[in-house]
Amino acid sequence: MAISDWLFGRRLATLDEGHQRVGVLAGIPMLGLDALASAAYGPEAALTLLIPMGAEGVPYIGPITILILGLLAVVYLSYRQTIAAYPQGGGSYTVARENLGTAPGLLAAAALMLDYVLVVAVGISAGIGALVSALPGLQPYTLPLCLATLALITIVNLRGVKESGLAFMIPTYLFVVSMLGVLGLGIYRAWASGGHPVAVVTPPPFGPATTGATLWILMRSFASGCTAMTGVEAVSNGVSVFRDPPVRYARHTLTAIIALLGILLAAIAYLCRAYQIGATEPGHEGYQSVLSQLVAAIVGNGFAYYS
Repeated sequence: MAISDWLFGRRLATLDEGHQRVGVLAGIPMLGLDALASAAYGPEAALTLLIPMGAEGVPYIGPITILILGLLAVVYLSYRQTIAAYPQGGGSYTVARENLGTAPGLLAAAALMLDYVLVVAVGISAGIGALVSALPGLQPYTLPLCLATLALITIVNLRGVKESGLAFMIPTYLFVVSMLGVLGLGIYRAWASGGHPVAVVTPPPFGPATTGATLWILMRSFASGCTAMTGVEAVSNGVSVFRDPPVRYARHTLTAIIALLGILLAAIAYLCRAYQIGATEPGHEGYQSVLSQLVAAIVGNGFAYYS
């Protein structure tokens, strides 16, 4: 087999194009992986900015998440209209160029290029951060693990949109189902205990507060937490990959992605307050991601934690 065939897959005839189109089930992992994965690092990004406030910063994650969910709803309604208006695919670049001109379109394109680079960097870092949290012995190898993951993702994506979506289907649905199960259990225990559940594994203690709640800190925390909305544009860009009628399938896929993301963000914010879980300093010894702390607090460090 030639290297090009191994990287890109076999050549497809134009007549095969219709068979490459997908429905909602494959569309969610294909175009929603970035958005759903951002639930793992969006809340942590917001909580990291609240570290100087100590334990007093955790209650603010609730109002900040509500604002993010409100903004997410506006973006969702906007992209539903965009999908109908641009059935061949239309993201920020296409919409800005056709409605505002070339210069605004190029500005949107440049912003998207930076956004895509940051999404990959932050997403991989968050994934390896979760791995290091579960297996602290791997912390010295954080950078090589990130680079290896980047190489793997690149190889998978070179084979095409549908192939990459199918490759990530099992991991994506496994992540979503696992998180919904753990978060659902955590919410049940929190409600059963009157909002004060006892953690199976006690989260790391908060550091001393060095500052109070200021508008600047809260605004920065909100801005960082908005990374939870990364990847939402992918569906409107990829309407043409859906089978007929593409607009209906694209809208259903977008709705499913936004609904799942909203549930995950709301549940994580609520449970962080209930279990008093905050962010720890990334890159420092003893670092534990917010999700790692949350899962350990709900189910402990046993089989359920590592699975």
